[in-house]
Amino acid sequence: MHRWLSRGILVFFFFCTVCDAQSAEVKMTGDTRINPTYFEKQYFTGWDASASHTSDVFAIWQRARLRTDFVANEGLKFRLGVRVNNRAWGNNTFTVDNPAVSIDVYQAYLQFFWPGTAVEFTIGQQDLDLPLSAAFLSGNPVMGGSRGPGAFVSVPLADDTVSVLAGYMRPVDSNKDFDPTTTQVPDEIDLFFLALPITFEGFAATPWGMAGVLGRNVDYSTGFGGAGANQTAGSNMASAGSGLPGGVAGGVAGIATNWANPHNAYFWAGTTLSVTALDPFKFYADVIYGQGAATDRARNRRGGLFADAAVEYTGLSWATPQLTFWYATGEDGSTRNGSERLPVVVGSWGPGNSFLFDCSQAYNRGFMGVNYLGGWGFVATLENISFVQSLSHRLGFTFEQGTNSGQAIRTGNTVWGYGNYFQMGRDLASTENVLAVNFDSQYDIYKNLALILETGWAHGNFDSSVWGRRLVAQTQNGDAWKASVGLQYKF
Repeated sequence: MHRWLSRGILVFFFFCTVCDAQSAEVKMTGDTRINPTYFEKQYFTGWDASASHTSDVFAIWQRARLRTDFVANEGLKFRLGVRVNNRAWGNNTFTVDNPAVSIDVYQAYLQFFWPGTAVEFTIGQQDLDLPLSAAFLSGNPVMGGSRGPGAFVSVPLADDTVSVLAGYMRPVDSNKDFDPTTTQVPDEIDLFFLALPITFEGFAATPWGMAGVLGRNVDYSTGFGGAGANQTAGSNMASAGSGLPGGVAGGVAGIATNWANPHNAYFWAGTTLSVTALDPFKFYADVIYGQGAATDRARNRRGGLFADAAVEYTGLSWATPQLTFWYATGEDGSTRNGSERLPVVVGSWGPGNSFLFDCSQAYNRGFMGVNYLGGWGFVATLENISFVQSLSHRLGFTFEQGTNSGQAIRTGNTVWGYGNYFQMGRDLASTENVLAVNFDSQYDIYKNLALILETGWAHGNFDSSVWGRRLVAQTQNGDAWKASVGLQYKF
């Protein structure tokens, strides 16, 4: 049935395209990526987040995305994007004979200018990226590299200098339009965003703020992305203390029971800064503070700071050196006073395509999933290394030291269970560090067809008094290695 349904949808859109060709211009773009990947010791252990399953060291991944713009005129269009999102050969969609259907709509938004003005509206399922100072940092630590439903308006105040961007998002409504019983429950997350982009020659800054309302009965076991791999809404937004046993359950199931308020307010405030007046030296910085559930019980509160600073030199013809430092507050020794880490909706921050983070990899099933929260470190990168036409390379080194208390991690694992809130190799205690090297290459076979190789090595120094001897011993049997080679076709 699912197969016939998907075919029917494709036929429907085909006829819609034919019928509307006279009234709207149709533009189609997309990309597909196919890449065999060898990955040894994922998450430093070779085990999953629960440490109960072993990963295969070899898999072939494929993804496909098709974006169609229905353009009525210069001021009005609709974007529809469908995808098969990173599936392994031999499973799900890419299975012999009777595959499961995994085509989903990831973009569906209306975009238009108010007649006679430069005021632009974007409404529907779209990219949700908060401001960031530099593109090579990948994505905003609070919300970057994500997609979801929202409504935004951009209003220019001074031509090419100052503008206002405002928006509303609803990333989660766990029970949709009807609650499970006749008693209404607060099961939504609503976010309100405001930014003031300021641009002058050689200088740019974007002060921004976001406020959120989180319902007590949101399904916090749902994963909608976040800092590090295998994260859930609970581990990204709530404190470890909010999962302390209370009422009937502990861990993520206990959040609704433990929170005193039916709704909790969250807020974030930050700014980006970029200085290019000293070209070929360019400087970038981001500062963000976020806090949530401040009026709830002390153990349920969460608030923290993140800051980064980066510099790049663009005066060389054969490479671009980049250096990034960051610091993010970590958990203190007490779980009952809440969390000291920055709350995150969904983030993909990671400079220089670093092998440690879920960031800008062309093949995004090949990263270690380390959390940039609760740590400090640096990333040194040589970007755009090129001595031969159509062939470029990237070389990067990453180091991170934890800022989390080991006691907080031990308590969190007792309350939530291992891997549900803290995971070894993802969340680092102050006694732990990890380092990694990535070397990536791209050869342009054609203008829009690239052969891409991504390789990485990572090593971690972990504390057995925090995680136990079984997990730490597993990491001492060898380091993590990744090699992923494949084709990327853009059209």
